[in-house]
Amino acid sequence: MVYKKVWILLVFYTIYFCCRVFEGGIPLLKNIFTRHKKDTIPDEKAKIDVPEGLMVKCDHCSHIFYRKEMKKNLFVCPECDYHHRLFAWKRIDSLFDASTFEEWDKDLTTANPLDFPEYLEKIEKDQKSTGLNEAVVTGKGLINDIPTAFAVMDASFRMGSMGSVVGEKIARAIEKAKEEKIPFIIFTASGGARMQEGVLSLMQMAKTSMAIERFSEAGGLMISVITHPTTGGVTASFASLGDYNFAEPHALIGFAGRRIIEQTTREKLPDDFQTAEFLLKHGQLDRIIHRHKMKETLSSILYIHSQNDEMSNENDDNQSFVSLKGGQSV
Repeated sequence: MVYKKVWILLVFYTIYFCCRVFEGGIPLLKNIFTRHKKDTIPDEKAKIDVPEGLMVKCDHCSHIFYRKEMKKNLFVCPECDYHHRLFAWKRIDSLFDASTFEEWDKDLTTANPLDFPEYLEKIEKDQKSTGLNEAVVTGKGLINDIPTAFAVMDASFRMGSMGSVVGEKIARAIEKAKEEKIPFIIFTASGGARMQEGVLSLMQMAKTSMAIERFSEAGGLMISVITHPTTGGVTASFASLGDYNFAEPHALIGFAGRRIIEQTTREKLPDDFQTAEFLLKHGQLDRIIHRHKMKETLSSILYIHSQNDEMSNENDDNQSFVSLKGGQSV
């Protein structure tokens, strides 16, 4: 028993002596019995094996997801519910009944009336990268079996800026909706008027506004859905002229930039200034609609107004009129 205690003390003092003698002490002794993993750096072949664009990071919460998962969720972040930019044709597919959308004026392309340097080269580059002929797609289709004229802007093409062709396509779509006596829905996403076309781009504000006025006088129903971002001359014209003005959550909506307004007014603006929530609170929007509920909400409104239109036809014998907007009989 005594010998056993002596051996234990000898082992203890030997370990203690080693820890004091060797630099690093106990951590050094601990490292002797620790198994280290070698750090490995992926070689070029391993990098190539990972497909480009497989993953996507949320701009708001920085979580990383499979791109396929984001597409399935209509580019709404599964983690924080942030609404990312949605491409024009993806928007159309999410709203219209399968194989019912017919595109209008797809061959209408931009010229360079002011001979702005490298303008056409930039247009051609965006046409190749997006597959669009311009920053807006117009046409007609069925939303839950209801015929609807439609326009959707795509910020991937020249930041959705409004040039002569954009204004012309939107005005033509409104005129066709008036001729066919069907509602008109527009989704906006734009940085405003296109600088390369100068005053010609600003004239599109008046052109589209007049087309909407004629459409409204004829009893047409227009729904405007403002998405992130919508600014400048687009906000100041057709984006704000709908019978219903909706928006997606947290969309940036404004005319001039925040910094310019603060410098001009010399006042500190609220943190939520120029957001959909701020505009809803101050009466410029009728409702904020989640992307997953967009088709359901729009089809409900279209159905209500289509019923009013049928009532109008039934009352024709009594020389009364009910517009698509659901106004009172006259």
